[in-house]
Amino acid sequence: MDTKTLELKAAQMRLATWKMIFKAGTGHTGSDLSCADILVALYYSVLKETPATFADPTRDRYIQSKGHAVEILYNVLADRGYFSKKELATYSQFNSPYIGHPTNHINGIEQNTGSLGHGLGLSAGIALAAKLDQSDYHVYTLMGDGEQAEGSVWEAAMFASNYHLDNLTAIIDHNGLQISGPTTKVMNSESLAAKYEAFGFDVIEINGNDISELVKTLKIPNIAGKPRLILADTIKGYGISFAENKPEWHHKVPTDEQYQQGVQELQTIIGGLKNE
Repeated sequence: MDTKTLELKAAQMRLATWKMIFKAGTGHTGSDLSCADILVALYYSVLKETPATFADPTRDRYIQSKGHAVEILYNVLADRGYFSKKELATYSQFNSPYIGHPTNHINGIEQNTGSLGHGLGLSAGIALAAKLDQSDYHVYTLMGDGEQAEGSVWEAAMFASNYHLDNLTAIIDHNGLQISGPTTKVMNSESLAAKYEAFGFDVIEINGNDISELVKTLKIPNIAGKPRLILADTIKGYGISFAENKPEWHHKVPTDEQYQQGVQELQTIIGGLKNE
């Protein structure tokens, strides 16, 4: 897909997610909106994986460590054909497999996640397995910046560097906010770039809401012997004006009035992209 088509897809996924959260009455709205471009870049341009190849041992792997942003992941997977979009009408309902964190009971999801700090360790282990099996698949994981306060993240970073996992790319959705406020005030982990470099990662900082920049960066081959960290600077709640950069939208359901305004704003973005 070209850049404009990917931008349109990201806006459409934001709208679908906004609608799903409103209908279900639950969801991590701000987190979903901030990382939508990252997921679209991965699933529509980068990952060597499709619904048809999900059981193929040579497929790329994606682990969503920030599992609370599951609503956008469900919508992207449904749009890619891993399961029917109609199934998402059951999201967060009794006996539905579509629950508030990723579960591998759902086609397209590699690992159960949601307990923060686990995704990088899981991904590093899978990347090492690829090395031992002499397989050339790549492993990607998406973390939150609030998640960087977890000590297990840094154990995994040390492990990844020690074993020269150049088939591993970690991405941080760096929006500067977590549920209880700015990350720099709750538990300051900055400078993340300097820390990951000190742990032996090749670090690239980009605009995480720029599809073109995301795709270009994700397609750059890793430096031999080095895991990569992409520090993706994003805006929490991106795409809906009154939710942007607001920590209270980390987990919040819109009112009827807010819902209608959000739909209008996203439809305006979609309409503009279609007319370009």
